Amino acid sequence: MFNFIMNPPLLTTSNLRVHFPVRGGVMLRQTGAVRAVDGVSLDIAPGETLGLVGESGCGKSTLGKAVVRLLKPTSGSIRFAETDISRLSQRALRPLRRDFQMIFQDPAESLDPRMSVRSIIEEPFVIHGIGSRAERHQRVNELLDRVGLPTSAAERYSFEFSGGQRQRIGIARALALKPKLIVCDEPVSALDVSIQSQILNLLVELQQDFGLSYLFIAHDLSVVKHISDRVAVMYLGKIVELAPAETIYRDPRHAYTKALLSAIPTPDPRVRREKILLEGDVPSPIDPPAGSAFGHRINHPRYDESIGLDLALTEIAPGHMVAADPCCLSEEDWRKLRLSPAPQSPEFE
Repeated sequence: MFNFIMNPPLLTTSNLRVHFPVRGGVMLRQTGAVRAVDGVSLDIAPGETLGLVGESGCGKSTLGKAVVRLLKPTSGSIRFAETDISRLSQRALRPLRRDFQMIFQDPAESLDPRMSVRSIIEEPFVIHGIGSRAERHQRVNELLDRVGLPTSAAERYSFEFSGGQRQRIGIARALALKPKLIVCDEPVSALDVSIQSQILNLLVELQQDFGLSYLFIAHDLSVVKHISDRVAVMYLGKIVELAPAETIYRDPRHAYTKALLSAIPTPDPRVRREKILLEGDVPSPIDPPAGSAFGHRINHPRYDESIGLDLALTEIAPGHMVAADPCCLSEEDWRKLRLSPAPQSPEFE
C-alpha cells in the first residue's frame, strides 16, 4: 500500500508554525500567543493519503487550513509542487488554488444556503474564468453524477438535503477544478456511522480515478485506518509519531498513540482490550510546558529530564518516526534513540 516514498513530494511543510496573538489590557497589547501549530514538518506524495489524528484542540484543523493558505503561517515554509506558497500574496496564490482544495467538517456551515447547488459548484469556474455558461452547466451535471447525486439536485438548495448529501455537494465543489491535493477536515465526523462509510468509499474511488492526494484529518483512528497510507499523530501543535498506517496500528511506539489506539471500540464483544485512561489535562497552547507536553500531562517521573532535550522526530525503524521523548517511549526505545544519530527530518529521500 505504501509505495510513495520514492516519489518527490507534492506538498512539503518545513518547521511550520501558526501562532495566534493573545491581547489584553487597556491598549490591547499582545501578551502571548496560542501556539496552535508549533514546528510541523510533513511530506505528502502524489496519490498518497496522509492521515492526521489527535484530540480536539491539538492543531489539526489549523494545520490543514494553513496548508491551503486559508491561514497565514507565522513562520516556516509550505512548498506545493516545488513552489513556496507560504509568503505569496492572495493575487499570486489565486492561479495555484486550482491545485489544492478543502472539504470542510460541517457541510451545513460550509455551503451557502442562499445559493443553489448549481451556483455553489459552478462558483470556482466563474472565479477562475473557466468555460462558457453551457460548458459550466454540463460540468456541474457531471460532477453531481460522479459523487452519486441526481442532476436535478443542481436546482435545489443545500438545506434541502441530508448531511451525507450535503457532504457530497462539498466534495463535488472541491473536485470542480481538478485539484492535485484535497485537505479533508474531519469530513465524516458530523455524519451518521452508516453514511460515514459511503463518503469514505467515495473518497477512495475518487482518489483512484483522479490520482488525488489527501491530507485526511480526523480524531477517530478507526476512520483513518481504512483510508490512509501513512498516519501522523499530533499532540499540542506537534507531530509526535509518523509511520505507515499498518505500522502505527501494529506497532505504536509513542505513549499518546497507544492511548488513542486503546480507545478504538472492538466489534467483537468477547474481545477484551485494555484501555489506557489518560490522567491530567491537556496543557495550554498559550503556555506550553518547557519539556515533554505529554509527560507534563501525565506527571511522568522523567519529565524534568525532558526539559531542554531536542524532542524532534527521529527514525526509530525504517519509515517510522517518533518524538525522542523519555516520557513517552519504552526504556528499550529510549535507549535506542539515545544511541542513534541526530534527529532526522521526515522527508522523502
